[in-house]
Amino acid sequence: MAETLIAAPLKSKAWEADLLEKILSAAAILLLFAVIIALIRGWGEWSTIPANVWAHIATILVALALTPVMLLRQRGTPGHRQLGWIWAIAMFLTALISFDVRLINQGSFSFIHILSAWTMIQVPIIVYSARTKNIKRHRGSVRGMIIGALLLAGLFTFPFGRLMGNWLFG
Repeated sequence: MAETLIAAPLKSKAWEADLLEKILSAAAILLLFAVIIALIRGWGEWSTIPANVWAHIATILVALALTPVMLLRQRGTPGHRQLGWIWAIAMFLTALISFDVRLINQGSFSFIHILSAWTMIQVPIIVYSARTKNIKRHRGSVRGMIIGALLLAGLFTFPFGRLMGNWLFG
C-alpha cells in the first residue's frame, strides 16, 4: 500500500531527508557551483552562445538550485508543491531543449539524449505520483531523476571538450 500525505504527519521521519537525499543535495550544490564558476570563466564568449543553449543552461540552473531546497525542506506543504511544479517544469524544459542542443556531435544526438527522453517520461510520473499521493513512487522517481538526469547528465557536460568543461577547465 502506498504511503500517503495523510498517513504520515508532517513532522514524521518519513518526511525528513535521509542520508541519500543529503548526499544528492550536496552533489547538486557542488554541480551548481561548478556551473556558476564555468559561466563566470566563460564570460568573454557569452555573445557567441546561441539562445537555445542559454535557455538550456537557465533551466538547469533552476533545477539545480531547487534540488537541495526540495530535498531538505519540509514536504507535503503548499510551498513544497509550488516549488515542485517549478522544478518539474525546469527538468522537462531542460530535457526538451536538449534535443535542440546537439553541438558536440555536429548536429546528431548523443548518449545524453537518452537521459533527456527518460526525463520527459519521468516528469509526468513524478507529478502524477505526487498528485495521487503515491509518496514511495514519487520519492523514488525524484531520486532517480536527480541521480540520472541532473547529476549524471550534468557531469557529462564537463569532459569531452564540451562548453562547460572548456569554460571551467580551459
